[in-house]
Amino acid sequence: MENTKHFVLSLLLSVLLMIVGTAGYMVIEGWDPLDSLYMTITTLATVGYGEVHPLTTMGRIYSIVLIILGVGFFLYVGGAVIQFMVEGRVRLILGRRRLDRKIARLKDHYIVCGFGRIGKVICDKLLREDYSVVVIDRNPDLVEKLEAMKITYICGDAGDEAVLAKAGLGRAKALVAALATDTENVFLVLTARQLAPQLNIMARAGSDAAKAKLKAAGANIAEAPYETGAATMAQRILRPNVTNFLDLAFSAQRHEKIQMEEIPIAASSSMCGLTLKDSEIRQKYNLIIIAIKKEDDQMLFNPAFGAKLRAGDTVIAVGEPPYLKQLEAVLNPTH
Repeated sequence: MENTKHFVLSLLLSVLLMIVGTAGYMVIEGWDPLDSLYMTITTLATVGYGEVHPLTTMGRIYSIVLIILGVGFFLYVGGAVIQFMVEGRVRLILGRRRLDRKIARLKDHYIVCGFGRIGKVICDKLLREDYSVVVIDRNPDLVEKLEAMKITYICGDAGDEAVLAKAGLGRAKALVAALATDTENVFLVLTARQLAPQLNIMARAGSDAAKAKLKAAGANIAEAPYETGAATMAQRILRPNVTNFLDLAFSAQRHEKIQMEEIPIAASSSMCGLTLKDSEIRQKYNLIIIAIKKEDDQMLFNPAFGAKLRAGDTVIAVGEPPYLKQLEAVLNPTH
């Protein structure tokens, strides 16, 4: 930033020097503006085309002073221009290398392909939850915006295997395919699934028909944002209090009083094998267990006190964020 200001100031001073030089010839020699400007430029550039008109003694003295000041100043400006260009390129290269090193150290991160309206919202939600995110987008105009938001990014084709590998696909927790078209997303899902067979992949679909194609390509989840948004709007009309509660529960803001969270149960948990009653989750953490997802994908809603907590199950709880964190530390101590 300082180099940019320095560069702009040097250019402005160069223009000012030419204006002062032109005005000096007009006052001392009485020449018209064009002849005065021409004489100023040839003098400062030291091209040696000769004088426009014979110079008086004062005019020659003025030309000597202008040459001494002008040549030195333009050498300085030239150096500033070269420094600006070279340092700008160096900063770009070093910045990219820092990003590459940062990506190489990431693990269990999220890769978001496409930084359009959908991709930006997803990134905002993930970053608010303190998850690591790598954005892949081919639009170079987004680089400045991504850097301003301090988002790790790769400017390239998300469907390119080399780009996906550079983003740490093999170490990622999940990939979100949010490119502009269904065709691009299908190709991306196919490529990602081939490179990482166990990766969790969510894809943006433009329609219900595209959902089937994306799942066939290997996506674990395919969502049509516009259809989902329309359904949500309908629910807000039909069940406003329910949707208000869900908004509160799913909010990523840390200051909210209530949140909904899913917590896997590890085999090393001290609560593994206990019933809900014996675990005393309600009494210790003031949390409500609204469902337990069994290891076989069966969903047990509103589980009874006698329901057992088993390794591989996932507890879905509602309550205050600090207590949710405490319960997570007990149920999944290896996380």
